[in-house]
Order: sequence, then C-alpha cells, then structure tokens
Amino acid sequence: MYRHLLDNLSVAHADILAFPCDVLVLKHAQSFMGADSAVMTALRANTREPQAAVNAPASGEHVLLATEGAIAARFVLLIGVNYLSNFGYAEIREFACRALTILANEMPGVTHIAMTVHGVGFGLDEREAFMAQIGGLLDATKSGDVRALLARISVVERNADRTERLGLILKDTLTQLEPDHTPGALPAQSASLVVDAGAKSDLKPHVFVAMPYSEDMEDVYIFGIQGPVNSAGLLCERVDMTTFTGNVLERIKSRIETAVLTIADLTGDNANVYLEVGYAWGRGRPTLLLARRGQDLKFDVRGQRILLYKNISDLAKKLECDLSQLPPE
Repeated sequence: MYRHLLDNLSVAHADILAFPCDVLVLKHAQSFMGADSAVMTALRANTREPQAAVNAPASGEHVLLATEGAIAARFVLLIGVNYLSNFGYAEIREFACRALTILANEMPGVTHIAMTVHGVGFGLDEREAFMAQIGGLLDATKSGDVRALLARISVVERNADRTERLGLILKDTLTQLEPDHTPGALPAQSASLVVDAGAKSDLKPHVFVAMPYSEDMEDVYIFGIQGPVNSAGLLCERVDMTTFTGNVLERIKSRIETAVLTIADLTGDNANVYLEVGYAWGRGRPTLLLARRGQDLKFDVRGQRILLYKNISDLAKKLECDLSQLPPE
C-alpha cells in the first residue's frame, strides 16, 4: 500500500496557478502569503461566487472552494494551521495526513491532488520537511477511506533547482523500497527516513544558520552550507525574518539555544546576522563564523576565528572539514 501511494507521488516544476488538477491543497497559517496568497487573489478577482471571499479558516478548520476557472485547479482545499512560528516538522506531517483524510471524506472521487512543499520557504531543513510531508501522506493510508482514494499526488514547486532536489529525495525513497517487502510495510532504511520525519525530528541535532536571506546568497546556503551540514548527519535550519509570521524572535532564539552549532555568514554586514551571533555568544552556544574573502569585517568579530572562503566550492570543502571535528551528540 505504501509503495502504491509513493508510485503515485511526483514532483512537478510549474506555476501553481497554471497547474491542472482536481484539487489544490494549501495551508493558511493565519495570514495569506506565498502560494495561498497568489491563489486567493486570483479567486477573488475572477470568480462570481461569494465563497471566493470566504473568511480564511482558523487553525483546525478548512474550506473547499470551487475555482470556476480562475486558476487551473478545479477546487482549492484551504486548511487552517497555526502561525509559522509553531508550524514545524510534526505539523507538516499532520497537515499532509489531514489533507488526504478531508478529501477522502468530502471528495472521494478525486483523482489528482496537488500541493506545495512546506517548511523550506521559512527555513526548515529541506529534506526533513519534505520527508515529513511524505510521512503524513503515508500516515493517511492507514484509513480505509484514504486507501480507497489513492489519487495521483503532485508536489508543485516553481523553483527549478529545488524541484530537482525534491525529485532526488523522492527517488531515494522509492529505490529503498524492496520489491519483495511485506505489503503495507516499509523496509528499515525507508522507515528511518520517512517514519521518523516529523515524528522524531525534534530529537535530531540541528545547525542554525544566520545569514542574509537574499537571492544572491541562496546558492551559498544550499550548496556551501546545507550540503555539508546534511552530509554530517545534521538538520540545517534558518529563519527568514521577512516572511515569518508569529513570534519570529522567539523562534530564532529557540533554535539557536537548541542547535549544536550556529553558523553565521557575515558577508554583507547584515545587522540581523550580527544580532543572532551576539545572542548565541550571550547564551554560550557554539558558533562558526564565515565570510567571503575581501569582506570588511566589523570590529566586534575581527579577533575571532573566521572561516574565509573564495567561492561556494571552497566553502563547502572547508565547512565539511570543520563539521567533521564536531563532538558526537
């Protein structure tokens, strides 16, 4: 049963507004942003029915809207969740499970469901967040109603590079499923990836990354930092202060306090990065400072050890070496 669902799951590079499907599943984290904001704007501008202007669902509630051709999806399922500051791996897993359960009960004839990936846009570990989402879909198959549904599910992502990375994660999961495994069960290797994601994520060691959240620094994060951190067996997290809802400072402080290491890239003299470094120092937490060669560093950090890198490849190699010296958890 698990294999059947995973075989019907795929990652698509597309604009969510133009992606054809029966139902598009979105979350509402008590504020419209990103994909749900774009979809609701399109519905409100192009549908005749007053339901397009329905009040956004509170946490624990949901609404199912007919799109009337305003977007390519025929229906939108909008599920209310808590603020992003309280929307972690466990909540992603619960959200995915809830989505299939709702559709099995309210639209049992649906054949194609689309959803976006959750968590990575506001800084959760990309792999862990996606695996938690897959885990939630698998959880839902424990229900007979959902097993009868087993529709095609597309995870839609507009970023081409992320689409490729998510596709590889899904492929890794599929290839670990042995062809002769017991029906309804996952082999041990897949269990360690899927079953634990969202269920035991908070027990896994993580690194907090303080750096400018900008397009020109994205490859530095993905390839220079996230890659080596994940290879070291650690979750890699950051917080985008420009899009986060809820108590962003409490989220940052909490993740710094529980991180095995705070990595701070001082390139660009970002005030928030220096603030996060100061907080980590004040709490006595381990830090590793980075900067691109040629960066004019502030007086406060000039006497500290700083890992200087000339390019992303150089950063990845140096960071991998440093992380290999971390004491085991």
